[in-house]
Amino acid sequence: MITSSEISPLIDDVARKLLDELQKNARASYAELGRHAGLSPSATAERLRRLEDARIIRGYRADIDPSSLGLGIMALIRMTADGPQYRRLMAFLNGCEQIRECYHVTGGDALLMKVLVASIEELEELIMKLLHYGVPTTSIVLSTPLVRTSYNLQSPSAHGQAG
Repeated sequence: MITSSEISPLIDDVARKLLDELQKNARASYAELGRHAGLSPSATAERLRRLEDARIIRGYRADIDPSSLGLGIMALIRMTADGPQYRRLMAFLNGCEQIRECYHVTGGDALLMKVLVASIEELEELIMKLLHYGVPTTSIVLSTPLVRTSYNLQSPSAHGQAG
């Protein structure tokens, strides 16, 4: 069984090359990806299918700027809900489009949520709804100075080497 700290046996040097290229351009053709990894297009397609089946590749998506959809305000909301309130809160969150991500965390709070809204008024309405389930603590995000969207795919033996 693979634990969360182990690397999947499917991630060999060829898979690393494919994954690295996909991180750069998820729209690359099998032929183009195969050239970088030393595989034929059909072998590339089969290798990617195996990585998809193993949920190593979890999808291919467009990265849409939320502000272009009018969602220019991001907030982080921390919250705790006890007992039966927790189930009710989770049901509410599942149907709430403004909640874009929700993390179950350790510490003084049970949940950390990433929220995208169009206005401060919409954020206030959401906070008022959340009050039915517990006490939300809200922080408005001023900027995002760091976002990592790709992973370092060097082989484990190369991680310690200077580059």
